[in-house]
Amino acid sequence: MQRPALVFDGDCAFCSRSAELARRILPADTGVVPWQQVDLATAGFTAERAQTEVLWVDREGAVTGGAPAVARTLRAAGGFWALLGLLLSLPPIRWVAPVIYRLVAANRYRLPGGTAACRVPQAPPAR
Repeated sequence: MQRPALVFDGDCAFCSRSAELARRILPADTGVVPWQQVDLATAGFTAERAQTEVLWVDREGAVTGGAPAVARTLRAAGGFWALLGLLLSLPPIRWVAPVIYRLVAANRYRLPGGTAACRVPQAPPAR
C-alpha cells in the first residue's frame, strides 16, 4: 500500500464520494484506497476497524482513525485544507470532533450519496 494513504470503506457510497474529494486535494504521492483493496496482514489495522472509521496511514506506517485521521488528511492536503486540519487538532475543537465524527459515521447511510450499504455494523449488546 502506498504511504501516506487515506483508507476508507469502499462499500459505502458516502465514503466513496468523500474519498473522491480527498483524491482531488491530496498530493499525487498520497494514496486514497478502499480498505477492501488493502493487504490487511501488512497494513497495521483490522477489517473491523476499517469498517467503522476512516484511517490515515502515515509514511512510517502509523495508523490514525476517526476525527484525528480526518485532521491529518486535511493537513496533508496543504493550503486552506491544512488550516482546517490544524483547527481540528486544537482544543476545544479536538475534544468535540470525535463526537461529531461518530455521529456522522453512525448516520452516513442517511447523508447525500449514502445508501443502506453504508450502515456501520452495530456492536452486539453487552452481557
